[in-house]
Amino acid sequence: MNSSTPPADGPAPPPDQPSPFRRTVTQADLKGLKEAREAAEARYVEALTALDEAKLQVGDMPHPPPPYDEHQISPLNAWWRVGAHDETEAGPLWRRLVRRGLRRVIGPFIERQERFNSALVDHLNRNVAGQREARRAAGTMIAVLSEHLERIAVFEFRTMVLLQRLTPFIDSKDYEFAAIGRRVNEDVHELHKWLEQLEDHRHATIDQNLAGLSGGLNGLTDELMKRWESMVARERRFDAKASSLAASHDKLRSTMAAVQQTGLTLKREVERLVASPAGESPQGTGPSEASPSLAAGGAPGPILSSALDSYKYVGFEDQFRGSRDDIRARMADYVAFFEGATDVLDVGCGRGEFLDLLRDRGITARGVDINHEMVEVCLARGLTVTEADALAYLQGLPDGSLGGLMSAQVVEHLPPDYVLRLLDVAYHKLRPGSKIVIETINPTCWFAFFESYLRDVTHVQPVHPDSLAYFMTASGYQHVTVRYRAPFPEHEKLQPVPSDDDVAEVFNANVEKLNRLMFTYLDYAAVGERM
Repeated sequence: MNSSTPPADGPAPPPDQPSPFRRTVTQADLKGLKEAREAAEARYVEALTALDEAKLQVGDMPHPPPPYDEHQISPLNAWWRVGAHDETEAGPLWRRLVRRGLRRVIGPFIERQERFNSALVDHLNRNVAGQREARRAAGTMIAVLSEHLERIAVFEFRTMVLLQRLTPFIDSKDYEFAAIGRRVNEDVHELHKWLEQLEDHRHATIDQNLAGLSGGLNGLTDELMKRWESMVARERRFDAKASSLAASHDKLRSTMAAVQQTGLTLKREVERLVASPAGESPQGTGPSEASPSLAAGGAPGPILSSALDSYKYVGFEDQFRGSRDDIRARMADYVAFFEGATDVLDVGCGRGEFLDLLRDRGITARGVDINHEMVEVCLARGLTVTEADALAYLQGLPDGSLGGLMSAQVVEHLPPDYVLRLLDVAYHKLRPGSKIVIETINPTCWFAFFESYLRDVTHVQPVHPDSLAYFMTASGYQHVTVRYRAPFPEHEKLQPVPSDDDVAEVFNANVEKLNRLMFTYLDYAAVGERM
C-alpha cells in the first residue's frame, strides 16, 4: 500500500542559475506533508485490514425440520370406533336380550369414548397439512437466506477489491500531475530565457518586421476592399437576374396551368360529344359518361354494391378499420387543409368521422357514399350525406361549386380508369385554390399490403404513392405532395443484434433493409391544389 516518490524528470538547474519563478513550498512544508501522508496511509491500511478480516463467512445452513410423522394417521382413522355397531338382531333370544342389556349399561361410556376418539383423529388430520406446509416454508426460507448471504459475501469481496485498487489509482494520478508540474516549470524557465534573448538581441529586427508587416497588411486590406466591392456588384446583378427568372417561372407555371386546364376542358367536351349519339343526357350524368370498364350507372363494379350486403361491410369497418373515435383521431390532421373553406365534399364518407370533424370546426361539408347502411348511419347523426355513385354525383354538380374534396380509403376500391376519370371531373368541380386530399393504403409497406389490403375483399387494385401523385399532377393539380401516415410501431419491428463483429454488421444491415420494405408507414395521403 505504500506509495513511493516518482523519479526526477531531468537534472536540477545549477545552484548559481537564477530561478525563473518564486518557490512557495519550503522543505519543511514538504516534510510535514510527507509525514501527514504516511500517517494517513497507515490508518488506511489498518482500516482496510480490519475490513478484510470482518468479511462475512457463509457457513453451512441448517437443514429443514424432519417431515411430520404420519405413520399412525391411517390406522387412527380406521380404529377410532370402540364398540360394535352391528345393529342386527340375529341369534338366540337370550343372546339378544343380553346384548340389549349391555348396550343400555355401557353404551353411554362407549359413545363418549368414540366422540373423544373422533375429535382427536380429526385434530390430527387437520394438522397434517399445516405440518407439511411448515416444513416446506422452512426449507424455502433456508434456501433464500443462504442465497442472500452468498450475495452479501460476494458484495463484500468486490468492495474489498475496489478499495485495494483505489490507492494505486490515486498514486498514478499523483505521479502524472507531479511530472506535468515539473514539465511546466521547465517550459516556463525556457520561455523566460528565450524572451530575454529575444528582447536583448532582436529588438530592432522586430521593429523592422512589424513595420513591413503593417505595410503588407494595409496593401492586403485595400485589395480585399476592391474585391469586396466587385463581389457586391456581382451579387446585385445575380439577384436581379434571379428575380427576373423567378418572375418568368411563375408566369410560365400560370400559363401551363391555364393550358392544362384548357386541355382538360376540351377533353371533357370531346367525351360528351362522342357519348351523345348513344343517348347521353345534355348534363353528362348518364351511364355512358363513365369509363367503359365500369358497371352500368357509373358504379365501380358490382363488388361494392352487390357482392357484399351493405350492413355486412359496416360491421367489417367496425371490426377491422377501427372505432369511430380511432378514425376521428387519425383524420384530425386533415382538417387543417380545409380551414376557411366551404362546401367541402367527402367522397366515400363511410360512417362520417371526417364530416364530424369538419362540423366541429364550423366548416360546411357534405358526403357521398354508395353504401346504403353507411348513409343511414350518417343521416341518423344529422350529417348531410347522399347515397350515390361518386363519379355520377360529381358530374351532376356545377363547375367550381366545391371548396375542397376529401377521399379516405376509397381509391383502392376503384378500377384505375374510374380513378382517373374521378380526378379529372373533380378538378372542374373545385374552385381555384381548393385542396384535394386522397388517402389510401401504402402498398410499398409489405405489412400494410398483406395485413390490411388483402383482408378487404372489396379492394380492386393497390395504388402506388408515385402513381397517385403523377395522375393528380397529370389531371391539373399543382403542389402535389405525398404525406406518409400511421408509422409502424418501432418496438414491433425487427431488432438488430448488439454486437460489433462483421457477421452482426451484415445481419443488422439486412434487418434494416427488411424493416424498410416490410414495416414503414401503413397509409399515405396525396395532397394537391386546384390552381
